[in-house]
Amino acid sequence: MNNKISITAFSSISPLGNSAEEVWKNYLDNEHCFSKQFLDQQETFVAALGAESKKIVAEVRESDIKYKFLDNSVLFALAASRKAVEQAGWSKSDVFGINIGSSRGATDLFEKHYKEYLDTGKAQTLASPTTTLGNISSWIAHDLQSVGPEISHSITCSTALHALLNGVAWLKSGMSDKFLIGGSEAPLTDFTIAQMRALKIYSRINKEDEAWPNLAFDFEKTQNTMVLGEGAGICCLESGEKENAIAYVTGVGFATEILEHNISISAEADCFQKSMKMALQDVDLNSVDAIVMHAPGTIKGDLTELRAIEKVFGSQLPLLTTNKWKIGHTFGASGMLSLELALLMLQHDKFIEVPFAKEKQQTRPLKKILINAVGFGGNAVSILIEKP
Repeated sequence: MNNKISITAFSSISPLGNSAEEVWKNYLDNEHCFSKQFLDQQETFVAALGAESKKIVAEVRESDIKYKFLDNSVLFALAASRKAVEQAGWSKSDVFGINIGSSRGATDLFEKHYKEYLDTGKAQTLASPTTTLGNISSWIAHDLQSVGPEISHSITCSTALHALLNGVAWLKSGMSDKFLIGGSEAPLTDFTIAQMRALKIYSRINKEDEAWPNLAFDFEKTQNTMVLGEGAGICCLESGEKENAIAYVTGVGFATEILEHNISISAEADCFQKSMKMALQDVDLNSVDAIVMHAPGTIKGDLTELRAIEKVFGSQLPLLTTNKWKIGHTFGASGMLSLELALLMLQHDKFIEVPFAKEKQQTRPLKKILINAVGFGGNAVSILIEKP
């Protein structure tokens, strides 16, 4: 990239909390955020929002009569967007674009409306507008009274980082000076869990394995251990180097896998190799201090990404980590919550390792971190961020 893009604010709402201080504190405790819920007709591990975060979401719902019937995926994004814009110091007179994506969109609301239709043969009046995927960014634009472009999209689990790619493209084109980007997901529903079980990738409850339900980053596991989580992550991007920048985006990469199956990925994750190489053009690989891996907790997903990293970096690997052992896979929001971990590690100059993995020692200050995301369809994205 010829010029830097500033990240001037970041806000999230997730099982880790709803403030940077709370999120960082929870990353330091080496405990996962999973609980058991009765879904898909059986007890299931999930990572749900805590009581305080649920209270914030309820307050957002009550803040406008039109929000009463919105899906949680929209409400999560609204809560995080309000805080991000406030932190960045943006005002209603500022012109900024919005690109917030979601892998599945209004999951809970859609399933409820569809069940009602099957039961009664009738659809509710608001069934369509409140479950249309594009309604996330439009509701945020309404809430913030913004006047710039508004875009929503779904590119499976790499959705949030594709939003970042799009924001960077708008800023570098000169068509916008500021962009609000992110991802939001509320997938903790019976049908969604059942789909993951059908793919045989969801974590099973075994008494001996409950200490670590999601073994993301365990490259010798013998069963898939993905667990779903919910939440949203929102980021403010601005052109150039800003005084209030918390980090710079200095490299972006993307690639698509040539598929042999609907959810397949090659043995050495060719898409990740290509996306990382693109993000790291003209970058000394030895200067990359850490990588926040996508690593969803599946046997093949974790291992193929590791193989791709080894192909790109050789024997001198950066520090490697992931957050899915702690908060699960939040689908379309996951890349943005991985970015949050990277931003916090830069801010505190402390590497957060996976507690059940082989210990890695941080031997130098953290200055550059790479973030990976990929989804069904092999849509990989890699983002390089740098400390100001």
